[in-house]
Amino acid sequence: MAKFSFSLLLILLSILCLLSSVEPSFASHPQQPRRSKARAYIEASCRTTRYPKLCVHCLSTYIKPNMTIQSPQQLAQVALSVSLYRAQYARAYVLKVARELKELKAREYQVVHDCLNQINDSVAQLSESIKELRRLGQATVGDDLFWHISNVETWVSTALTDAYACVDELPGKNMSKLKATIKGKVLNVAEVTSNALALFHRFAQRYRAAKKP
Repeated sequence: MAKFSFSLLLILLSILCLLSSVEPSFASHPQQPRRSKARAYIEASCRTTRYPKLCVHCLSTYIKPNMTIQSPQQLAQVALSVSLYRAQYARAYVLKVARELKELKAREYQVVHDCLNQINDSVAQLSESIKELRRLGQATVGDDLFWHISNVETWVSTALTDAYACVDELPGKNMSKLKATIKGKVLNVAEVTSNALALFHRFAQRYRAAKKP
């Protein structure tokens, strides 16, 4: 009986040792939370953009718990909203700088003022493109729908061109900290707008494919 008890004790101790050696491995490798369907859809869609990491980062910030984003039109709408927000943010900063430079009669004022005009145009074009995309949801498949699609593509492309025009006016060599800051903010607008345009093209592609004989 004593031998049986001693053997049972050895078995129990062996099991405890095995468990203690396994537990740390679980602690060092915690189970990763499952990605939401919206997050997975965004990651798959952003692979077609020029700046996929930026695309995923920006769009993911708009995901709320239990939020569903599973259509190209909805994703394009969110992407354009991100572009408009970034453009408005950049415009507010450039406007503040332009006013300060004007008061100081600084020689950098003209370059910053020209950039401000470009950003103002980008904000206007992106605003119109968002309104037009909403109208797309009410249009039927036909010439009217393709007219709306063409409008959105034209306005977003123009907004992208305006943003890059501002960036091109700020030279890369011997740039002041002020110009570098402006260039960084406007370049961000150009990059998110480029992504938004790619996502909209993805949405419009299905209608163009259906139109082909």
